Amino acid sequence: MKKTLLALFAFFLTTAVFAQEPTCFERLEKAFEKRGSYTVADDMHRNVIISFFEDGDSFCVKGKARVENGVVVAIFVFYEDATSELFDKKFYNKTKKEPVITNGISEMIYTADGEQLRIVFIDKLKPKSKRYQAVELPSDL
Repeated sequence: MKKTLLALFAFFLTTAVFAQEPTCFERLEKAFEKRGSYTVADDMHRNVIISFFEDGDSFCVKGKARVENGVVVAIFVFYEDATSELFDKKFYNKTKKEPVITNGISEMIYTADGEQLRIVFIDKLKPKSKRYQAVELPSDL
């Protein structure tokens, strides 16, 4: 009995140690799936999150993106000194066309250099739904 409990304790301990935190993109994607997104209009969007994917992990950077006819046509990346530069690489989706935006997030974008990224239009995330306010019952009932 003690050995079984010890084995179960060790199993749960190792599972908790090796459990990974969700990546920045996974957290964003989950929020958009749960709350939804407003339509991304044709314009220059100055507050987007660009998620780069490398070796099964992702890292997110600040950026801006130009949208025309519902597709991403230009990407700008911000640097630590608050300057931005045009992402000067040819990019496309898996069918070699301009990447489409669905539910506030672009489809996977590929470059000729083998980079993979997605653009998240964070300003288009719908707000959290309101919750009911709980009431405390009087103690003399």
